[in-house]
Amino acid sequence: MTDQFKITPDLWEPIVIEDREKDKIVRKSLTYWQDAWRRLKKNHLSMLGLGVIFLLAFAAIIGPTLSPYSYSDQDLNMSNMPPRLELHKLEDGTFVHVHKEYRLYEVSESGEILSRIQHTKEDMINKTREFEFNGNEIVIDYKLAAINKDVPNAPKFTLTINGQQNDTADKTVWNKTYLFGTDTLGRDIFVRNLFGARISLLIALVATIVQFFIGVIYGGVSGYVGGRVDNFMMRVVDIVDTIPLMLYVILLMVVLGAGLMTIIIALGSVYWVRMARLVRGQVLSIKENEFILAARTLGASPWRIMVRHLIPNSMGAIIVSLAMMVPSAIFTESFLSFIGLGVSAPQASWGTLASDAMGGLRTYAYQLFVPSFFISMTVLSFNFLGDGLRDALDPRLRK
Repeated sequence: MTDQFKITPDLWEPIVIEDREKDKIVRKSLTYWQDAWRRLKKNHLSMLGLGVIFLLAFAAIIGPTLSPYSYSDQDLNMSNMPPRLELHKLEDGTFVHVHKEYRLYEVSESGEILSRIQHTKEDMINKTREFEFNGNEIVIDYKLAAINKDVPNAPKFTLTINGQQNDTADKTVWNKTYLFGTDTLGRDIFVRNLFGARISLLIALVATIVQFFIGVIYGGVSGYVGGRVDNFMMRVVDIVDTIPLMLYVILLMVVLGAGLMTIIIALGSVYWVRMARLVRGQVLSIKENEFILAARTLGASPWRIMVRHLIPNSMGAIIVSLAMMVPSAIFTESFLSFIGLGVSAPQASWGTLASDAMGGLRTYAYQLFVPSFFISMTVLSFNFLGDGLRDALDPRLRK
């Protein structure tokens, strides 16, 4: 044997290090959820939406506790204060702000409202108000309000300080006392919008929990059992889905009264329907696979098969649906509160804030802009996050 085949050095060829390392697997093995998170982080809009949601939740929880005002505190002397203050400088170096309702306020140079200055005389016929403040005589003549009533951006009053007319503001500063201004009752709009964020995010949380626990279990049982049970359960879903949400809310208000609990029960009784249909379809497509047959062969109970195999394999579609239904729940709550079927006073939600601001839309547009901005920002953030989750959790898009 040795004579037939002799091992010599020329039979060997040294391996180049680059050739030896080229087949080495250097990428870390990732689970399904780790890979989904990796792909989600690459979607900048989704991460922006997620950041806005966390920031809004943090502000809603912490913000009202840091403010010296509560959502229900009223100060009629500070009603309808704008977020930007036009200041007129007096001879003694102090500043005053003339309100659109012809009230006068002492304001610091940085924008802090110090006090309201009460008028000493008012002539209703000549439409003038006279004030005395720190030795200064101030007169507000608001005859122009009737003349320029329908002219946008036209002056509505003339201001006279110590006999000299001073209609042009010396400077414009942000309102440091009320960041977003106040409403008609003198309540801080900033605090009330943060409190409204609590209610809207609570509604979103309740809708998510109801969808997950009721919709997923109901749809999973319906899809796995099949047959007459599936047919009966789906007819129940059809009946629930055909009754308008508005009718639910009105009937519950008759029984329970208006309030946050009524909205929660109304949304909880309706918002699981779409999730149940989605999970049923997922279960019907998965339950005939080989690994489900293997689980049955090994003696796994139906409950174990559904909890350990069917639902986990449907979690991608479930999470995406949850993320996409949250903005719908927030918008529905805002709409119901806007038409008077939501939370009761003095509680505030974005819908009630928008409804209260409609009366002064032409004069105090900022009161409507702030809750509308919060609603739009929140709904848009959840939509961005839902689109990103849909792409990240779809195995067919894996790279």
